Amino acid sequence: MTNIVLFGKPGAGKGTQAEFLKEKYNLVHLSTGDIFRYNMKNDTELGKLAKSYISAGNLVPDEVTTKMVIDSVNANPEANGFLFDGYPRNLSQAEALDAFLESKNMNVAATVALEADDEVLVNRILERGKISQRPDDLDEATIRNRYVVYNNETAPLVAFYKQQGKFHAVDGIGEISEITGRLSAVIDNL
Repeated sequence: MTNIVLFGKPGAGKGTQAEFLKEKYNLVHLSTGDIFRYNMKNDTELGKLAKSYISAGNLVPDEVTTKMVIDSVNANPEANGFLFDGYPRNLSQAEALDAFLESKNMNVAATVALEADDEVLVNRILERGKISQRPDDLDEATIRNRYVVYNNETAPLVAFYKQQGKFHAVDGIGEISEITGRLSAVIDNL
């Protein structure tokens, strides 16, 4: 079973690349954004709990997010592996994921980070915002704040996964097919 963590700053192309990778490697794509939307839309207990935090303007606690991810993994017992997109987001979540996977005799095979310059990413998101009309993709200050949060919470995962020998950085700039090729080269060599 191949379990891969895909991460990078907002706008780095995780969602785009995840679509190609899940097909190529027959992985179940677990996007925390999709998992949150599903649980809230379907009014699950976890969805109601998450909504209560979000409605109050608070972050959803790690335990709730982790439980949603665990439920999603458990809902796919026949999976050949998972592509985690947006999770883990911090060290606490990474440790929880490792403990859960270990309890199932699984592990994270690799973490792959799509890396790109902030200015390039800001422009990508602003362009995406013109199409999506998502308010958080139209405001440059909001976008830049997301990078501050990423640098404070998610960037420390680099050291965590490097220590395990599982970290791989991939240049996230270029044509989509070129980036897919770079990601595939990493995964093919696991």
